[in-house]
Amino acid sequence: MSLIAIILLTAGPVQAAEVQGVRLWRAPDHTRLVFDLSGPAEHKLFTLSDPHRVVIDVSDTRLAAAFGELELENTPIEQVRHAQHNKKDLRVVLDLKQETKPRSFALRRLEEKPDRLVIDLYDHAEQEEKSLLEVSRERDVVIAIDAGHGGEDPGASGPGGLREKDVVLAISRQLHKAIDSRPGFTAKLVRTGDYYIPLRERVNRGRKMRADLFVSIHADAFTRKDARGAGVYAVSSRGATSETARFLAQRENESDLIGGAGSLNLGDKDDTLAGVLLDLSMTATMNASLDVGASVLSQLGQVTHLHKKQVEQANFSVLRSPDVPSILVETGFITNPHEARRLRDPSFQRKLAQKLSAGIVAHFSSRPPAGSWLAANIGPQRQHTIARGDTLSAIALRYNVSVAALKRVNGIRNSVIRVGQTLTIPSG
Repeated sequence: MSLIAIILLTAGPVQAAEVQGVRLWRAPDHTRLVFDLSGPAEHKLFTLSDPHRVVIDVSDTRLAAAFGELELENTPIEQVRHAQHNKKDLRVVLDLKQETKPRSFALRRLEEKPDRLVIDLYDHAEQEEKSLLEVSRERDVVIAIDAGHGGEDPGASGPGGLREKDVVLAISRQLHKAIDSRPGFTAKLVRTGDYYIPLRERVNRGRKMRADLFVSIHADAFTRKDARGAGVYAVSSRGATSETARFLAQRENESDLIGGAGSLNLGDKDDTLAGVLLDLSMTATMNASLDVGASVLSQLGQVTHLHKKQVEQANFSVLRSPDVPSILVETGFITNPHEARRLRDPSFQRKLAQKLSAGIVAHFSSRPPAGSWLAANIGPQRQHTIARGDTLSAIALRYNVSVAALKRVNGIRNSVIRVGQTLTIPSG
């Protein structure tokens, strides 16, 4: 008897995998169905028509979860059926309300996340993307707001089951409202609900929006519970500027391993030319990111403790846009019990959003993009750094502008200013 035969006889039966959990998320353009598996399992997917169905065969697997609790409303799935196939495989049939474009892939076990099988059902009718051609010479400044994590990826966790993905979506919605209320500005949410978007796709969506700024909102964790404070980050081509920055960048970049990202097509550009152009573009974009980050940081410091008093740099994947200035805002550490209580509070979320908005508006008001409403209606502006004894009325008199205009451009809701604060002076 050969050695191979002996092994086959003595190894015993291989234990079948189990589907131990099932979850469903709806995104604007697709529906995601996730199977939690007790171990890796091969699968096949095919479609049927008249009526439309998606069939998933999972090899040597049995069902130990229930499909009955899935919320199928507002999804293309009419019902989910299952049966044993070939006496050992699990067959799942998705009866559809309309045709979809399915995509499936497996995710290996990662930390506390089990092996998973992911089924994405993309809406068959492709939405027409309206071209953002300028119909006038006075366009709005576009701010893309990216709420981190979502869906399969909850992000960091805080006391009482507080989840980062929920906190940052709430803050992002408040920021959207605050920026949209400003003349000359339009805010757009990258993620509008509880679903996952791969990191590279977030960057691509910001570019498709023709954003003047990409803002990624987070509320992350750290190894020490006493770590506290908000922070602002820009991308770095040479690595992180602090141990915290490196830790957070590594954690955020692992998000695609949790949520499952697709492959990236880099195109067919000449490597040398593309490298030079990207380097030049990234340098200018990085400098702009640092400038707007400093403006945001100065405003955040008025409502919360700052972890660092300068903009830090780290190699966050979500900030790697070659032509869109991008910042990542840590609104606080969700692992700090005190900050977790504040981050959970809608009133504090609103205050954070207002200060974020004020910092963004102040930056673009001092540097209005060419062809924008701001450039036409506010024009070139100067800056004034607050010195001891300065008042808003005295500064307004000095530059021959109104106090109201001074407060509006700088997002000042009351008359409180502080020494060292830089104000943007509107044209008279």
